[in-house]
This record gives sequence, C-alpha cells and structure tokens, in this order.
Amino acid sequence: MKISSKTIKNFVLEKNSKVVFTPGPGSLLEENINGLGPFFGRGDDHYNKIEANVIKNLKKISGLKNVAGFQGSGSLAIEIALQNFVKGKVLVVKTGYYSDRVNNILKFLKSNFKKIKQIDTISWKKIRYFKKKYDWVCASPVETSIGLKVPIKELASLKKRCSANLMLDATGSIGLEDGHNNAEVVSFSSCKGLFGLTGAAFVAYKIKPKNIVKSFYMDINTHIEKKLTGPYHTIGSLYIVLKKYKKFKDAVKKNKNKFLKDNKEFLVYPLENQPLLCTYSKRKFYNKKKNIIIYESRKKINGSVVSHLGETYLKENAKGLIQKNLLRKNEK
Repeated sequence: MKISSKTIKNFVLEKNSKVVFTPGPGSLLEENINGLGPFFGRGDDHYNKIEANVIKNLKKISGLKNVAGFQGSGSLAIEIALQNFVKGKVLVVKTGYYSDRVNNILKFLKSNFKKIKQIDTISWKKIRYFKKKYDWVCASPVETSIGLKVPIKELASLKKRCSANLMLDATGSIGLEDGHNNAEVVSFSSCKGLFGLTGAAFVAYKIKPKNIVKSFYMDINTHIEKKLTGPYHTIGSLYIVLKKYKKFKDAVKKNKNKFLKDNKEFLVYPLENQPLLCTYSKRKFYNKKKNIIIYESRKKINGSVVSHLGETYLKENAKGLIQKNLLRKNEK
C-alpha cells in the first residue's frame, strides 16, 4: 500500500509537536521517513546503488577520498578511527566533554594495546603558537557540551607545527563547518549535522589504516569489506536527506542567525568560535511546557547551550520562530 505524501507530512508535523533545542538528533524530517524501505544489503542491487550514492556524497562533504560506514554511534566511530590509525605520541586538544571522551579512549588503548606511547593535552585556548613534535593531533572541532567551535584551520596549523597527522571527532561539525579535508581521519555519525536518523557511523580517511587491530568488529577492514549487517535503513534515509541537504542547512543558518541577533549581548564566545550547530548563551533557559526539550549540557555551565536543529523539517520556511518557546528565569 502506497502512503501519500500528505499522510507522511501530517505524521511528521504531529511528531514535531515536541520542540527540541538539543544538538542532535534534531526534528524529524519527511525525508527520514521517505527513505525507509525493505533493504537487505548483500545481493540487493537497489540498496547497493543507494549506499554508493550516500558514500559518494559523504566523500564530497568530508573532502576525503575514502569513507567506511557501519552500525553504531559517533563514539564507536571515534574508537574505530583511533584503533586503526592513531599511534605513537598523541596530542589531544582539550575543549570539553567530547574531547575528554577521545582522551579516555586513547588512555584505554595505551593501557591495553600499546600502540599509543604518550598522550598529552592542551587547552584549545593555547594552541595558536604551540609547537612540539607529535605523531597525531586529535580534536573535536565543535564541542557541543559548551557550544564551542575551534576553527579547523587553526587545528590544521597546529598539526603542521607539530609535524603530525590530524584526527577529528566531527559529529558536531561535519557538513556544517568547512575544512575537514585538512585532516587525515574524520569520524562522525548520521545524526546532528547530517540530519539523518541515528544508527550509522562513519570514518573518512585519506591515509591507509596501518594498525593491526585484534578485534573483528573494531577492525575497519571488516566494515570496508562489508562482513557485517550494515545500517541499511539509516543509509536509505540519508540518501533522500542528502538530496535536499542545502535546504536543511539553510534552515539551521536562519535559526542560528536569529539567535545571535536576539542574544548578542549574552554570547559567551566571539563569532569566530561560534559553531553553526549550537550557541552557548549566558542566559539560562527553561522549559515552558513538557514538550519543549532544552539541552542539558554534559558539563556544568553557567547559562545554556541552545541547538538550532529544531526547525530543519520546515526547510525554506524556517524562520527561527521556535525560539519564542525559550523561557528565561523569572519569565512567564
């Protein structure tokens, strides 16, 4: 039975009665639903063409010539990237909760697999003139826990001064920020900046994975060679979403720009450190109603981190009007 586009549109509008100010997943899209199908993967020529198209688009978005996809989260993508590529002396750019996660995974690898010889950290505020030899620099260019962007061009300069390779945890930046092609390895997931459903994770890379990984699942070659069930439905969803990607990204830009205009005196960071995905405001926002979801940062902060994905389903009709649902203290 064919479901009409009007029925799907009404379904999406009903589901988006929940107003989200979280950095991902964002609002439900018609395209998320339209992309679903009875996919199998191996032997399914229709699905294989869809997957090839998605991977081609992700290569274009990341600027890297290879992309491996698999079932899982952005954190799984980080660990697969680190296990298969990173070794020797490593410098982690410290930004917040998610850079700490990268650091903790590296510590685990150092204690269990011995590829990592040394791990150092440096605050993102101190990288501009830092110069010391490392094998790898690892960073999260968009740190959603504190609404921060470290421009990738600055991370690329740090990499050059350290004579290192660069690995980026890019779930919060992929597709929304420029410069990922400056990295050797980039990990990300299907939600947040790609506007897809959860369930798929990716590692994009420009150099060959040379580490020997003694795990069937964590070995990136297992996924390159498609030895496991893939994230078929998430890939099918992304296939449709990526066709209209610019419209979704423009909706995020409209929301971001309106929030900056309305809250310019409360911004924590200058414009150069403002990610498209979200904004850290000195204002503390609260829920007006139960269906309004305010992001609770994984770090203790003064103020609020507000995400701008909540109107992506409106595409060109997005105007940032959902921001009227943000309630400040002592307001009714």
